[in-house]
Amino acid sequence: MALLEIRDLHLAMRSFDGEAHVLNGIDLAVERREVWGLVGDTGCGKSLTGLSVSRLVPTPPGRFLAGEIRFEGRDLLACPEAEVAELRGTGIGMIFQDPTTNLNPAFSIRTQLVDVALSAARRDPAILEGARGRAAQAAAERLAAAMLDRVGIPDAAARLGDYPHEFSGGMRQRVLIAMALIGRPDLLIADEPTTALDVSVQAQILRLIRAMVEEFDMGVLLITHNLGVVAQSCTHVAVMYAGNIVESGPVRAVLTTPLHPYTRALLQAIPTRGVVRGALRGLAGAVPNLIAPPPGCRFAPRCPRATDACRAAVPPPRGEGHRVACLHPGDRDA
Repeated sequence: MALLEIRDLHLAMRSFDGEAHVLNGIDLAVERREVWGLVGDTGCGKSLTGLSVSRLVPTPPGRFLAGEIRFEGRDLLACPEAEVAELRGTGIGMIFQDPTTNLNPAFSIRTQLVDVALSAARRDPAILEGARGRAAQAAAERLAAAMLDRVGIPDAAARLGDYPHEFSGGMRQRVLIAMALIGRPDLLIADEPTTALDVSVQAQILRLIRAMVEEFDMGVLLITHNLGVVAQSCTHVAVMYAGNIVESGPVRAVLTTPLHPYTRALLQAIPTRGVVRGALRGLAGAVPNLIAPPPGCRFAPRCPRATDACRAAVPPPRGEGHRVACLHPGDRDA
């Protein structure tokens, strides 16, 4: 049984213009100690997939049309909200994209981390070694300082009293990681955790996440648009386009032998040392309108290999390990 298993997930979002079918049959399984990169262009459904796992998609305007999200065997879409809320921060940890907006500027780092630790201890008293009352408060402060130290914040105990604005962007991201890990989650969902950070800080954050995977024996869903981050930090990758996972599998297999035309297009748009100036290949066309998506494969209007069969029906994923949702897969243009 996988730690996380998403089965045929369909999600629609209502807007003033109509209802957009933003997730169109997502299938994904994450095991412990696996780091899955979820990549694709803006608006393809990466973040909504992560939010769906922790049931943070507002309903309305969101509406789950079909599918299951099984975490340790339980279907989270069928669980009461109170039960899912208990899992957040303990069974499932989340690192959000922007630490500036996801840390409360009115409260010290101590207050925010201690609150998370006390909440997690209600589900798992071992987190605070069974301490209660004032002893629990003191134990939560010790745990908060220890976790800040483990994520690389110097003089952690003294900095507990600081407020978010007194930390740099990279340090605030480390605080969010500490907050996500303080409840010893089994699954970590990291939504663009290195966006807008310096390259050196990005590398530190990614090394930290990999180290925590080994230490906490957890699985990770890393949402990113950066294939370099995927190559450096992930064991597996799933490529999304317009609400569909079009290709998935071990990182080396997908990045060295891409089978889907969209995956190839993503890789061809990356500048490398051997690419001549001006030789990068763009992708013609535009992402489809998800309120009225094209029939069949959503990539067909932009695909050089598309046939009438592609436009008639959505191609099911096929393959073992390295899977692709394409009627004409291959590592060369048709």
